[in-house]
Amino acid sequence: MQKVHRVVVKVGTSVVTTETGRLDLPQLKNLVGQIAEMVKRGYQVLLVSSGAIAAGVEGLGLAKRPTAMPELQAAASVGQGLLLQQYTNLFKEHGLRVGQVLLTQYDTTHRQQYLNARNTLDKLLELGAVPIINENDTTAVDEIRFGDNDTLAALVANLCKADLLIALSDTEGLFTGDPRKDRGVKLLETVEEITPEIEALGGGVGTKFGSGGMITKIQAAKIVTFAQIGMIIAHGRRPDVLLDVMEGKSVGTFFVPCRKKIGSRKLWIAFGKTARGTIFVDDGAKEALTKRGRSLLPAGVFDCEGNFEVGDAVNIADQKGQIFAKGLTSFGIEELSQIKGLRRSEVVEKLSEVTSEEVVHRDCLVILK
Repeated sequence: MQKVHRVVVKVGTSVVTTETGRLDLPQLKNLVGQIAEMVKRGYQVLLVSSGAIAAGVEGLGLAKRPTAMPELQAAASVGQGLLLQQYTNLFKEHGLRVGQVLLTQYDTTHRQQYLNARNTLDKLLELGAVPIINENDTTAVDEIRFGDNDTLAALVANLCKADLLIALSDTEGLFTGDPRKDRGVKLLETVEEITPEIEALGGGVGTKFGSGGMITKIQAAKIVTFAQIGMIIAHGRRPDVLLDVMEGKSVGTFFVPCRKKIGSRKLWIAFGKTARGTIFVDDGAKEALTKRGRSLLPAGVFDCEGNFEVGDAVNIADQKGQIFAKGLTSFGIEELSQIKGLRRSEVVEKLSEVTSEEVVHRDCLVILK
């Protein structure tokens, strides 16, 4: 692929495990061989690998994937070691070293940790190692309950300024319907824009050994394409799938990156920092934000919800409740609840001390739609 140098490869649980949930060692060897060839051709590759919990289920001798949180975390703890050991040995056969990086939501939410993680990944790649990345499932409750490696891979691609994200799954890509139920559906080879109709094609959840699904991949595509990164969803068991992608062959579904350039700090605001609430604005404020590049003022706010404080990220929604922007707020929810809809002179009368004229300054605001 032209102009592609740094690639994030995400492999789903179904790609690296058998139907019974055990690690598929021949498949792991095949994938490692392809990644090693990519490195040999001059690409920098970061691997986001699922399979830790599935490996732990086998390692602990459990009959099936547990549902209770302590058991999930125990399986992840055992499985991460087993999975890394396999990758270490397999990459060693190709003369490559690996570096394990376990991330939590804290690492992407806090700006300094976000930058530290980026520096670590950059240094590993500079030293010729292959970063193997996973969520820290042993301690991060939210990551197991709500998280998935599709979202993680998208955030990693954004974090390390990758050129391409390849998400390998048990499907050939995004179809116009469910290929398991309807043989007449067609593969979408290219998605120019992620519309509500495209999102509706996401369907349900993942396998019994994984937590992802097509909908999480579409959400991941929304993140990376917004950051001007292309994404491909392809079948992980297709022979030489990674090499075919890098050779420009028609493989899977390609999500076209946006053309609009956005700075790294605003990307962090948009996708790295978790929103602690929502601010609802009127049509006039929406137009000022989206069309005139203005900051959000108290007068344009008619409601707010959540539990946010000064400096937290908040979603910004219109009168219909549709989120169209995200930013860092200059007011906590208690203060904002008192001054919403007020003009500056009224704000000064209401609050004993006013530290900012704007609810969200335009430099801390990202338009999502």
